Amino acid sequence: MAEELEVKELDNVVVRFSGDSGDGMQLAGNIFSTVSATIGNGISTFPDYPADIRAPQGSLTGVSGFQVHIGEGKVYTPGDKCDVLVAMNAAALKTQYKYAKPQATIIIDTDSFGPKDLERALFKTDDYLDELGIDSDRVVSCPITKMVKDCLADSGMDNKSILKCRNMFALGLVCWLFNRDLELVANFLREKFAKKPEIAENNIKVVNAGYDYGHNVHASVPATYRIESKHKIKGRYMDITGNKATAYGLIAAAERAGLKLFLGSYPITPATDILHELSKHKSCGVITVQCEDEISGCASAIGASFAGALAATSTSGPGICLKSEAINLAVIDELPLVIIDVQRGGPSTGLPTKSEQTDLLQVLFGRNGESPMPVIAATSPTNCFDSVYAAAKIALEHLTPVVLLTDAFVANGSAAWKLPSINDLPEIHPHYATPEQKGSYSPYVRDPKNDVRYWAIPGQEGYTHILGGLEKDGDTGAISTNPENHDKMCRLRFEKVARIEVPDVEVMGDADDAELLIVGFGGTFGHLYSAMEELQKKGHKAALAHFNYINPLPKNTAEVLRKYPKVVVAEQNLGQFAAYLRMMIDGFVPYQFDQVKGQPFVVSELVHAFEEIIKINPGTKQAGIKL
Repeated sequence: MAEELEVKELDNVVVRFSGDSGDGMQLAGNIFSTVSATIGNGISTFPDYPADIRAPQGSLTGVSGFQVHIGEGKVYTPGDKCDVLVAMNAAALKTQYKYAKPQATIIIDTDSFGPKDLERALFKTDDYLDELGIDSDRVVSCPITKMVKDCLADSGMDNKSILKCRNMFALGLVCWLFNRDLELVANFLREKFAKKPEIAENNIKVVNAGYDYGHNVHASVPATYRIESKHKIKGRYMDITGNKATAYGLIAAAERAGLKLFLGSYPITPATDILHELSKHKSCGVITVQCEDEISGCASAIGASFAGALAATSTSGPGICLKSEAINLAVIDELPLVIIDVQRGGPSTGLPTKSEQTDLLQVLFGRNGESPMPVIAATSPTNCFDSVYAAAKIALEHLTPVVLLTDAFVANGSAAWKLPSINDLPEIHPHYATPEQKGSYSPYVRDPKNDVRYWAIPGQEGYTHILGGLEKDGDTGAISTNPENHDKMCRLRFEKVARIEVPDVEVMGDADDAELLIVGFGGTFGHLYSAMEELQKKGHKAALAHFNYINPLPKNTAEVLRKYPKVVVAEQNLGQFAAYLRMMIDGFVPYQFDQVKGQPFVVSELVHAFEEIIKINPGTKQAGIKL
């Protein structure tokens, strides 16, 4: 019987799985994060996969990674660097070691570190650990491939199928290291492979073998670890990605509004999972159409909106370009439409599997004519649900297209999500035409309270009307080229959006006396919040104002941004939000921290940059200094 190791309790840990694109690192990471969320841990994940459809096996460009940060309480980021690195081959170790802490435990499959593997990974010597400066005492060297083959020798599976189970051995080893319940892993696999139970059972067998290997040989570590959830809030939880949360938020909004949900979409990385998820829910009244191109995806959604559905279209930055003409039709017709932009690296094809915030000015201004639309930015995977719900509510109650900005980081990342009750969500009241308007309905007569026109559904007797892309007379709804009418209609459409009530921006941290206010929007929230906390631990007075609502901006925006002696706007572009704020607020000139790397912010880099700003003499002219 193996000697029992000490079990140490941790507050949080970061694990990174890495290997070839076909090695199943995303699945192993997803299972580990789901199991952790199930027992009440806070989680934040970062899938980091290559754009190559299938890079050559063992190549540096084909490495796929999945990082998960697990904590006893709320977790805001996937972590800067990992405590445990799983490297399934030489290329994974070569490219991913830079993401490991100096004291990290490294698990490798020694069967994938042969001479040819090292050559493909561009190692110069056979002593790959010394070449990377890795202490061999921190390495768990395990012949994973051989052990998986031995484990499944009697399974009847072919060699190729057996090798696909190597990720489960690594998962079992990590589950042993962190005292995870293998029954939860087994439940996940049986559900995932419900139609292929023999595949599920063989994978479960390999997971158990990995766990037993760690238990029996102690895997060269001094202790195993446990992360207890001490601040549990009662409720049903699931590990949810941002894209899935977006899909669920649309379903919830349609249910609350009493409408059918229609999604017209064209597949594009990293937004396609929204289409895939919604297509599974026909029982909820969801209609999905995979269209032949981006503009038809948007145009079909506009048709569904005209017919009285909650309509949405999903895409990424290149698709927003292509949809812009159709989006403008929804603007001038004033039809409710939710436009989901899952931002990725650009321009052009750019970095299709990486994350940026570079579509902000495009969604604000990237259409011809005066074309105002509300813009909301989701801050986390779970916030995607609330943000898309808010977007749908605004669209239906104010009869306008609304953009929801997410990005690849929050869309593919996941977190533990407490399932809400549908009755606890805000009510949604579409701005329908009134019974008093029957027989005299004109499509652009407006509600004096909010400048919103009244929505009549085709087929309603007494509400006959025509909508289209040409400018209309505000009184009659007839086509009009009258200059004064066009000026009036442009202003009305602008004012309608400007008058939408959105929540005030909250100032977190040292709200009353911060020496530095950090400003951000969207998916950078977790990193900026963590950076603020680190500054406070170092004795600095720091605060954070993070924006969900971009257009219209919260009413207290100017008051907040003018309150502090130093303000830095941090974003994953070259200063788009900072430029927008300077345009909207007279005299506002912030410091800027801009990065366009296709990767999430690194908290330690943020802290260093912000400390440099704090050190600057208060009398120094800011003038938009970029760091």
